Amino acid sequence: MGKKKSSFEESLKKLEQAGEKLRSTDVPLEEAIESYRKGLEAYQECREILDNAVQEIETLTKEK
Repeated sequence: MGKKKSSFEESLKKLEQAGEKLRSTDVPLEEAIESYRKGLEAYQECREILDNAVQEIETLTKEK
């Protein structure tokens, strides 16, 4: 089974949570690295969703 795609809002929340954890001063190194990895994944999901939205808007604008 494939992984369910997150919505933009879900991905943004994950990115914010990763950032909050990384700003914390008492996070062990391994946990910080994992949070960074999750933050990068969430960023890439957000970027993909936004890129697709821009492409769709450009397509719709050209059709008019």
